Amino acid sequence: MRGFGELEAVVMSHLWDSGTHCTVREVFERLGQERQIAYTTAMSTMDNLHRKGWLARQRQGKAFLYWPTLTREQYGARVMRDALDAGGDPSLVLSHFIDQMSEEETAALRRLADAVDQQGPS
Repeated sequence: MRGFGELEAVVMSHLWDSGTHCTVREVFERLGQERQIAYTTAMSTMDNLHRKGWLARQRQGKAFLYWPTLTREQYGARVMRDALDAGGDPSLVLSHFIDQMSEEETAALRRLADAVDQQGPS
């Protein structure tokens, strides 16, 4: 899985933050508050994200409504999975990852691991 390009990441972030379906026009207007961008650039970026499977869409009149196919957290989990798969020895990758975590993140990971242990095998 490839990560997003810069503009793709901004578009996805806007869609995740909006919590609803958006048209290209809505995303274009939002992006226009932060950067100079052509409408066609916003449209082609969203179409590319749709073709890659990151956005779903449905026609509404002459426009399409777009929405993410994954939550931000599901996307983050996929990125982490891909990094684990591509990083060599998974135990070492996880060890280095944990070394970089804050105390709060480490405590959250311990709580999550304990909860999974209590659930038993799936």
